[in-house]
Amino acid sequence: MKNHIPLYKEIEQYIMAQIRSNNWTTNTKIPSENELAAQFHVSRITVKNALTNLVESGVIFRQQGKGSFVSPNHHIALDSLYQKQNNGQQRVIGFLMPRLDNRFTANVLSGIEDELSNANYHLIFSKTNDSQTHEILKIKKMLEYGVDGLIIYPVEGEHYNNEILSLTLSKFPIVLVDRFLKGIDTSSVSSDNYNASIEAVDHLYELGHRHIALFSSKAEGTSSIEDRISGYEQGLENNKILINRSLQVSNMPFGMTDEQIYSIVSNFLDGNPEVTAIIACTMGVDIIRAVLKTGRHIPKNLSIIIFDDIPAANYSFLAPTVIAQQEVEIGREAAKHIIEQIQHIEQGEQICRRIQLPTTIIARDTTDIAPQSNTLPIS
Repeated sequence: MKNHIPLYKEIEQYIMAQIRSNNWTTNTKIPSENELAAQFHVSRITVKNALTNLVESGVIFRQQGKGSFVSPNHHIALDSLYQKQNNGQQRVIGFLMPRLDNRFTANVLSGIEDELSNANYHLIFSKTNDSQTHEILKIKKMLEYGVDGLIIYPVEGEHYNNEILSLTLSKFPIVLVDRFLKGIDTSSVSSDNYNASIEAVDHLYELGHRHIALFSSKAEGTSSIEDRISGYEQGLENNKILINRSLQVSNMPFGMTDEQIYSIVSNFLDGNPEVTAIIACTMGVDIIRAVLKTGRHIPKNLSIIIFDDIPAANYSFLAPTVIAQQEVEIGREAAKHIIEQIQHIEQGEQICRRIQLPTTIIARDTTDIAPQSNTLPIS
C-alpha cells in the first residue's frame, strides 16, 4: 500500500478491490472489524471509519450482531464511489481479446479505441491467448485496477467462464464481442452470422451448386459459429437441399498445423467427391491452401466462400470470395454501448442490447458455376 494514503482509505480500497474482482460477491460476509484491524495492524476505530464510508455509499450493509455483507447493488455503488474518487478524471474501459493476429481482431480493436477516444475514455487492452484461465485472471486484474466497464471478446469453448457470468448477473457494465450468452440478458455486438450463412448458400445455389459443405471450429458454446451453422442449414432448407451433416466438418480447433488441416481437408474431399462448394466459417485461407495442395482446381473443381475479408485480396494469387464483416463498426458499436450502459447505471437503470450488423458477400476468384462432374481433379 502507498504510505501517503490514510490508513482507513487503504482498508476501504482493499475491500472495494475484493468486491470488484468478485472474490467477495453479493451477500458475502466480509471479515470482522477485529480481523481487519489485525490484518492491517490498525485500531478498530480506523476500520470502523472505512466500513462506515462503504455502508453510506451502499457498497456493503450491516446486520446487527451478524456483521457486514456485500450489498446486492454493490456494482452500482462502486461505480458511483469510483467516480467521486476519480473527481472527473478520464474513465477507463478494459478490453480483452483472445488474439491479435488477423485483420478482424485488429479492426475491432481500432474501432473500440477510436470511439472511446472520441468520448474521452481511456482504453486498456490485454490478450487472453485463447485460454479461459488467462481470461479469468485478466478480468480480475482489470477489476482490481478499477475499470469502469469491460468489453470482452470471449475465448471459444463449451462454457463461458464464471467471471463473465457473475459480472453479467450483477449488472456490471459489460459488452461481449462476437458472442452472446444464451438464456441470459447480456449486451453483445456481432455480425448477423445466421443470415450471412444463408446468403452464402444462396450465392452458391445460384451458381448451380447442390452439394455444399461447411468447415468450422468447434461450435459448442461459441454462439457465432453456432449461428453460422444454423444459417447454413436454413439456407439449404430454403433451397430445398437435403441437410447432410456428414458434409459438416465442425471440429477444427485453432492452432492446427498446415499438415493437420491438409489431412482433414484431403480425407474429406476424397470421401465426398460429390461436393462442389465449401463455406469456411474459420481458417478460410488455410482451407483454400489445403484444397489447392490436393491438386484440385479452385473454382473449376471446387468453389469456396470464406468468412472475413483479407488484406490486399485483389492482389493475391487467388483472391477469395468472402463474407465481409464490419469489423471497425463492431468495435465502435461495442464502445458506444459500454458508454451507454455506464450512463444508464449512473441514473439507476440497466440496459441490455444485442446488436447485429449485416455482412456483405464479395465475389472474387474462388467461386464459379458448379462443374457437371466433380469426381476427377483438374490440376
